Amino acid sequence: MKQITAILQPHRLEKVEDALHRLPHFPGFTIFQGRGHPRGRGHSHAYLADEWEPSHHLRLILWIYCDDEQVDAIVQTIEQAAHTGQPGDGLIAVTEVIDIVRIRSGEHGRKAV
Repeated sequence: MKQITAILQPHRLEKVEDALHRLPHFPGFTIFQGRGHPRGRGHSHAYLADEWEPSHHLRLILWIYCDDEQVDAIVQTIEQAAHTGQPGDGLIAVTEVIDIVRIRSGEHGRKAV
């Protein structure tokens, strides 16, 4: 089992979601809002004695749990749908998952996804 974490520009969500739902047996995702800045430090600006970081842009974070066999197709789909060629397109990370438990049913592993 794997967890795919994708950090995306919000305006690409609809395209990414549509593309993912076209994949056979797509397991779904959880979405969060976050803020961040691209590579490099950026520039701070003083405002009423507080510092704020103008490069902390809104991003969406997707969590997808899937079988190992689905990883390549899901990653490729996200990469293609989220790509604009501009800085800040996002990142995709894949990590190993030891176990998943569906709280409602108590199912573990592949059955829980």
